[in-house]
Amino acid sequence: MKQVILVRNDLKMPKGKTVAQCSHGSVEATLKSDKEKINEWKREGMKKAVLSVDSEKELLKYNQQAKDAGLVTALITDAGKTFFKEPTRTCLAIGPDKDEKIDKITGKLKLVN
Repeated sequence: MKQVILVRNDLKMPKGKTVAQCSHGSVEATLKSDKEKINEWKREGMKKAVLSVDSEKELLKYNQQAKDAGLVTALITDAGKTFFKEPTRTCLAIGPDKDEKIDKITGKLKLVN
């Protein structure tokens, strides 16, 4: 079991902003998930991976693929009150769910540096 968070690389967010956006995604996706999956994920150590995408278009593509595969997603839009001047889609959390299901969608993406 794991959860992945996809972050837009093109936005060049400061580290603190990136961490906050990823946290929003992780919490929202977890709250939307089935309790049994959450409990299994917790027992296994709550594995997460933060992966990079290059654009909003790519973020939306992965969101649709994950939904089509029956995975829980949380697409995060920043309100645009601090770093951004307007509401901006920043990241996407997928899962928690079985590694294999998530890897079919995101397995070729690279970890954020």
